Amino acid sequence: MMRSLPAAGHRDRNGAANAAERKTREGGDILSATQATSECEKLELRVEQTVNPWLVTMTVILATFMELLDTSIANVALPHIAGNLSSTIDESTYVLTSYLIANAIILPLSGWFSETFGRKRFYMGCVVIFTFSSLCCGMAPSLSALVFCRIIQGLGGGGLQPSAQAIIADTFPKDKLSMAFSVYGMAVVVAPAIGPSLGGWVTDNYSWRWLFYVNVPLGIISLLLTSRLIHEHPRGENLPPNASGVDWQGMGLLALGLGALEFVLDRGQEDDWFGSERITVLAIVSAVSIIAVICRELMIENPIVDLRLFRQRNYSLANILVFFLGFMLAGSTVLLPQFLQTLMGYSATLSGNVLTPGASVYMLILPIVAMLIRRTGPRPFLIVGYTIVGISMWLIARLNLNVDFATVAEVRIVTLIGLACLFTPISLVCYSSVPPGKNNAASALYNLLRNLGASVGVAAVTTIVTRRAQIHQSRLVEHITVGSPLYQTWIAQTSRYIRLRGNGLGTPTGRATALLYRLVVKQATTMAYLDTFWILGTVCFIMPIFALLLRRVAAPPKAPECKVPTTNFPVKAADSQCNGNRQNLHVEEAITH
Repeated sequence: MMRSLPAAGHRDRNGAANAAERKTREGGDILSATQATSECEKLELRVEQTVNPWLVTMTVILATFMELLDTSIANVALPHIAGNLSSTIDESTYVLTSYLIANAIILPLSGWFSETFGRKRFYMGCVVIFTFSSLCCGMAPSLSALVFCRIIQGLGGGGLQPSAQAIIADTFPKDKLSMAFSVYGMAVVVAPAIGPSLGGWVTDNYSWRWLFYVNVPLGIISLLLTSRLIHEHPRGENLPPNASGVDWQGMGLLALGLGALEFVLDRGQEDDWFGSERITVLAIVSAVSIIAVICRELMIENPIVDLRLFRQRNYSLANILVFFLGFMLAGSTVLLPQFLQTLMGYSATLSGNVLTPGASVYMLILPIVAMLIRRTGPRPFLIVGYTIVGISMWLIARLNLNVDFATVAEVRIVTLIGLACLFTPISLVCYSSVPPGKNNAASALYNLLRNLGASVGVAAVTTIVTRRAQIHQSRLVEHITVGSPLYQTWIAQTSRYIRLRGNGLGTPTGRATALLYRLVVKQATTMAYLDTFWILGTVCFIMPIFALLLRRVAAPPKAPECKVPTTNFPVKAADSQCNGNRQNLHVEEAITH
């Protein structure tokens, strides 16, 4: 007698165990759990995939690209926002700070929300919140209203990245996962790269409000595609059944710690770091809160953030590598346009165009890396990638103020070639070491570390440039003395030239002295930027050490062709083996009595 069970991508483990016990009581010949697991490895299940996984990937990439674009697109519009909303430039920077703080708070919690409410529901909720808050940002009548809407926007956007990456990890078989991550990596790198130039163009030709309005149609499209193409992920098994079992204390400590940390990183340089009482207090609050939440989450049964994942060696090393990937990507992406705009007079659009050729090459290299990684494994690409990025940073450190556009673009292309060798291998190492059913929690921590690396990278490079400029300026002025023959000759010649050019404010000698001071500051700042690039390159040359510590990641096997089995023991193990946690799969099982 045959009976067909309902099609499903996932089965309840307790239900399978109970069914096995019932058949044992009835005298059925049931294998033990160990034997069943061994025999199930030989089974093949017919898997019908109802939705093309690449359509699923494009759907989640759309929302991710939109969210990542918003992290950088508003940077160049701050003067316009400040003028339009009657505020200062310093006050307008809270438009960026508020978004980053809210984003950092929700990132590590996204895994818990996905398991609690269902990943599809949570993802669609994030898209709705992000889209509606974008509309409100564009309509904001004041700076305070805009900052409030940016907080809501950050809360909605923070859940998109980890949910998208977890959906991709569960949708594709392991043999195609590297190619899927390479496509996802295009959005991660390209969106922040084109954000400043796109933001400058939109602001110059339309209004800063359109930077937020453009998200509305994209969000609606993403919402419609998600509702049709993505299937719900089952709720976690070990979650508390009601709100009373939720770790509210851990959630509060985590939000407080990460929010304070993000504020410190974003505003530290402007407030003189620990010279500011506000930064000092928030740094202490952040440190205490994060230490407390780590201790708490390791002790309770149902943590908000599953820190036990870091017991996996490869997962821990992957998070270290992705932290510094975010550090290098964000640091270099901020530093190079600033160098071109501050010292070489490039416009925001032109400096953004320097990054565009590199982004194009990056998109071409990623699929090649995804194809080759199945033969070589991720470790060689990690070593080569960080080495190439380090060499490119040292090449930039050799530039001067006479460099042309083409040379800078070429060096940036070298940087992006190295970065293209990093994103897919790191993602593959991360998810290959994650236990079944933990992709949501793993993705949340993974994306949190990458975003924290980006925040630390931006804070580090801006601080290093400022401090090194002060050091170089103090050393340069040591060689400029009134009694120096070179100084006297330069002042005399420059004064004579200014006098021949006509009248102006101040005496020719005073204007010549002011010009000399500006030249000293410009040279000191140039040397500071070059020092920072040299430091970034040195950090890159250290990173291959972590790649060498990785356990070997076997080349992912091809997915088996599954058929309907005829057997007299439970096929749960085979179901799990063939499908893992992939969604959009329908499985038919047949059990013979």
